[in-house]
Amino acid sequence: MTTKEVIEHYFSYANAGKWDEWCDLFAEDCVMDEQLAGRIEGRATLSAMMQGFPEAYAKFQNVPKDIFVEGSKGAAVTHISALASKHLDQPIEADVMNYFVIEDGLIKHMANFHDSKPFQPFLNQLEGK
Repeated sequence: MTTKEVIEHYFSYANAGKWDEWCDLFAEDCVMDEQLAGRIEGRATLSAMMQGFPEAYAKFQNVPKDIFVEGSKGAAVTHISALASKHLDQPIEADVMNYFVIEDGLIKHMANFHDSKPFQPFLNQLEGK
């Protein structure tokens, strides 16, 4: 897959809730710098973390507005619309910047950047609130 195709699949799998396929887009030794979860190293760690994702969110959509690609690097400007499972009355709406480094058709490094405040319902849920 090309860099752009990998990035497009990243969002299409996420928006379809196909988390196993989404995880398979990452290299075995990937590094993800995730705004809320911190640094995640390795596809096995990422896959284990994502097992609970469907129960954590009643709704999760991460829709690309623009995708930019140059060689093996790419960026996507997106918008997340989500609902934490235990806080259905508190919609999560956030603009996001995603950065990707693709190597051999897999995501080697990914980072996302966004305001954390819109995710407070999700964070409260993690804290048992």
